[in-house]
Amino acid sequence: MQTNPFGSIQNMSDLTVTILMPCLNEAETLAFCVRQAVAALRDNNVAGEVLIADNGSTDGSQQIAVDEGARVVAVPVRGYGAALLTGIENARGKYVLMADADASYDFGHLPRFLAKLEEGNDLVMGNRFSGEIKPGAMPPLHKYLGNPVLSFIGRLFFGIPVRDFHCGIRAMRRDAVLALGLRTTGMEFASEMVVRSSLAGLRLAEVPTTLSPDGRTRAPHLRTWRDGWRHLRFLLLYSPRWLFFYPGVITFVVGLVISLLLIAGPLTIGRWTFDVDTLTYALGLVLIGAHISVFAVSAKVFGTQEGFLPPNPKFERVFKVINLEVGLIVGCVLLLAGAVILGYALHLWHAAGFGNLSPQTMLRLTLPSATCFMLGIEAIFGSFFLSLLGMNRR
Repeated sequence: MQTNPFGSIQNMSDLTVTILMPCLNEAETLAFCVRQAVAALRDNNVAGEVLIADNGSTDGSQQIAVDEGARVVAVPVRGYGAALLTGIENARGKYVLMADADASYDFGHLPRFLAKLEEGNDLVMGNRFSGEIKPGAMPPLHKYLGNPVLSFIGRLFFGIPVRDFHCGIRAMRRDAVLALGLRTTGMEFASEMVVRSSLAGLRLAEVPTTLSPDGRTRAPHLRTWRDGWRHLRFLLLYSPRWLFFYPGVITFVVGLVISLLLIAGPLTIGRWTFDVDTLTYALGLVLIGAHISVFAVSAKVFGTQEGFLPPNPKFERVFKVINLEVGLIVGCVLLLAGAVILGYALHLWHAAGFGNLSPQTMLRLTLPSATCFMLGIEAIFGSFFLSLLGMNRR
């Protein structure tokens, strides 16, 4: 049993929403935020609670929260994500509305989030760009570069219909979010929640919201470049397709096309002549592209095994066809091709009495031969490694 902010007694299962705020030394603004949250519950006749996930405050924030009618849960692990995840785990409402305790978000917007959740959405994001960003509330670097670019990357990589990836106010169905198994403890938790929700097939929606200037006199916990990089790094790591596969395939194809054009002889375009020097770098691109592509498949298999990437039926079908045995055959064919080309080069050298030969002629044989050898070794040992990674999947 629990006492809600209005003084009545309710069963825990009857609570509709928990309003959750992460807290680390927020004494200046916490009382205002808790009062606003309590008023939002009372004015809209919503059964709920206000929960403060305290990350080790030393300014008396815990007592302020209790005095204002909130419940406090201590979070020993430092970090924005750690505080929110612990708060979600300890929430008693069916839904959780989270927002910062710095007076920058309006808890009075609770009804618009609940309405979207009641429509069947699992995660409802606030959108400051479709709502209002008050003067001085967001630094220009965040407003015109950071948030738009990172949100665009999120939509591009994951096809997520969210235009404000990092809005600090959002609401969720508690059981659906807990089932995701979120892991990050820092500021990138905001990205992880959206990405993992999308990958898991949860329903996402957005509602306009307002961002006001931070009500605190101290500097915010957010660090522009550090936390921006952490968000970008997370987006890249959760998308092996964009981090490895596309760059690998493009690099391989470009190198292969250039190599095929130069194998027969020099290529002249205008006043530019491309010869074996260019061929050397082109074959290098082929090798680099092959390496990166192996990383792409390895990352996908590992991510699926560890549970932070969802199974992909198309990938599973390809993995069944291109298995260890196929990889070994491809590797052996490449080794054989390299040996044949090398044998022809030795034949030409023998025909010349093992004397001097045209460097350009021989490099057009030895470079492709060495490339085939390296690709063959890559295919054989890469196939064994991928088979090892995928053993538990079978």
